[in-house]
Amino acid sequence: MADPRFFRRAGPFRLRELAELAGARLSEGADPEAEISDVAPLETAGRGDISFLDNRRYLAAFGESRAGACLVAPDVVDRAPKGMALLITDKPYRAYALIAGHLYPAPEVREDRHASAVIDPSAVVGPDCHIGPGVVIGAAAELDAGCHIGANAVIGEGVSVGAGTWIGPNVSLSHCIIGRRCQIHAGVCVGNRGFGFAMDPEGHVDVPQLGRVIVEDGVEIGANSSIDRGSGPDTVIGAGSKIDNQVQIGHNVQLGRGCVLIAQSGIAGSTKLEDYVAVAAQAGVAGHLTIGKGAQLGAQCGVMRDVPAGASVVGSPAMPVRDFFRIVSGWQRQLKTKDKPDE
Repeated sequence: MADPRFFRRAGPFRLRELAELAGARLSEGADPEAEISDVAPLETAGRGDISFLDNRRYLAAFGESRAGACLVAPDVVDRAPKGMALLITDKPYRAYALIAGHLYPAPEVREDRHASAVIDPSAVVGPDCHIGPGVVIGAAAELDAGCHIGANAVIGEGVSVGAGTWIGPNVSLSHCIIGRRCQIHAGVCVGNRGFGFAMDPEGHVDVPQLGRVIVEDGVEIGANSSIDRGSGPDTVIGAGSKIDNQVQIGHNVQLGRGCVLIAQSGIAGSTKLEDYVAVAAQAGVAGHLTIGKGAQLGAQCGVMRDVPAGASVVGSPAMPVRDFFRIVSGWQRQLKTKDKPDE
């Protein structure tokens, strides 16, 4: 059970309701009227809990689980313990996410303006917005209905925030347009000047950064990440993209729809990621490149050239996965030969 000090639980819900929500079918003999009160891991779940199995490494735990119900793929149904109700789906983890979100819905935004908030008279704050303590909202900024602005956040002059967007504490927004239903977590900085200057022995000369950041609908930006505004063209974060903690996105970068950038990765200026690109932890992408639709960049890889659509690359310099492991295999053979004693 999640700590009730931090999470509000709804329910209980009947199995048939959860199966319908998840797009799953109930196993033969399962009671559709049985009530489920919580989600829990396989190892600790009880009769009133629902769990899930998405990785075959946990088959043993699944076989011993006391969960009242479990979300599973069709090929593991015969491994279930006796008496466990099954919700059968091709996507157990997605189904679990939907059910967990139903049992633990996001808290509703409470309309409130803390007395310590500083709101410019020309700013427009829509209905049902929560403005936390220490918030600063600049001139001509606009917040649509139902926004949550956490403590000490700064919404800069002219910034626009779409309806239902949640902004955490200590966030700094400038030179940006934020879409609807976004989540921007603690410490994020959006719209700072891009890292652009003319290098010269007589002294580097800053190039004015005259673009914006456009964050489309449904984007999530993790804690302490930074997104620089464009130098002339805009920096664009495509709808539904997920950005993890401590990610750096340079000026003029364009992310397509549904991109995923994992912790401590960085994208240099003017690079374009097409739709559904995934960038793993600590990967670095050089500037002025194009990463094709659906490409996957492995952890800690260094990408120095364009990556075609659908490709998977690893290593530094980044290369196709198959080529990388051939090279690694060759190194291992050389080491074994080197260490082998002379006959």
